[in-house]
Amino acid sequence: MKIGCPKEIKPQEFRVGLTPHAAREAVAHGHEVLIEAGAGLGAGFADADYTAAGAKIVPSAEEVFAKAEMVVKVKEPQAVERKRLREGQVLFTYLHLAPDPEQTRDLLSSGVTAIAYETVTDRSGGLPLLAPMSEVAGKLAPQVGAWTLQKANGGRGVLLGGVPGVAPAKVVVIGGGVVGTHAARVAAGMGADVTVLDRSLPRLRYLDDAFGRDFKTLYASAGTTADLVATADMVIGAVLIPGAAAPKLVSRAQLKTMKPGAAIVDVAIDQGGCFETSRATTHQDPIYEVDGILHYCVANMPGAVARTSTLALGNATMPFMLALADKGWRQACAEDPHLLAGLNTHAGHLTYEAVGTALGLDVLSPAQALKAA
Repeated sequence: MKIGCPKEIKPQEFRVGLTPHAAREAVAHGHEVLIEAGAGLGAGFADADYTAAGAKIVPSAEEVFAKAEMVVKVKEPQAVERKRLREGQVLFTYLHLAPDPEQTRDLLSSGVTAIAYETVTDRSGGLPLLAPMSEVAGKLAPQVGAWTLQKANGGRGVLLGGVPGVAPAKVVVIGGGVVGTHAARVAAGMGADVTVLDRSLPRLRYLDDAFGRDFKTLYASAGTTADLVATADMVIGAVLIPGAAAPKLVSRAQLKTMKPGAAIVDVAIDQGGCFETSRATTHQDPIYEVDGILHYCVANMPGAVARTSTLALGNATMPFMLALADKGWRQACAEDPHLLAGLNTHAGHLTYEAVGTALGLDVLSPAQALKAA
């Protein structure tokens, strides 16, 4: 199979879809790997690293898309990239379609077979291709939130860990999954007073058993959430419904109860955000203010630490990428229901139920799409 990897073009996105190690593995399996010139530079990989791995460097993204049978990326294809996709081609990347009707429409029009990292599952019900970036984003959230709280950036001027005689900042983490757990651990490690909210009692028991001395846990009722948000210096939104739009858990009315200069970090922004006032921002212009509250809503947070993120993502995606290339997407998905769960579009059909629900579109089940193929 011809596997293509273009350079990411989303603003301030420095990750790359294939590492040189992944390229070497694919070549060893008998596949041809096409890398756009300069694609890996943002993550610290030179073109020479790819050629040493047996990949071929091509001068343009147009050539990658035109020649590749499978395109491997990091971020969702941008408008200019979507015009280059075609029926019979496989796209393997993050998509986050539920809050993005324009992208969904373009993918359906192209006929491409799109497999989304964020909806591939595993035997334990986890999301193995989302987890590495969730870990990175979770660890980054308190770091960028602490920066946002600095007075020079418009924040309250509060040090997360406080100092002797001065109380630490109050941090509320909404969601106790992968993102929330890592965010809470880092915030607590910085000395903050941290509370994690979640609606799963088994998850709260796990967090309490594993980290009870580091941070507190509470059940995420609407009343408890409202009370904690009002007293918080920082609120981190870390909720996820696989493949679906994030629920709006903090209203604008609740935002007005917060302390002036408090910060929110919406890690769920890729799925539309979990604060009513959230809108996607970039690393270049990451924060904005609503009702005196600073919002950090960068839609590709892990891109800030591109090398770490690329290596972590590459470790997770490589086995799936090789299965798709070795067997073809039909056989690979037929043999692996967890990979089949990643199928979001095929031949003009939407194949992920949560996206159809969010956008009001008809859905063909992945199994039906596989049978039709």
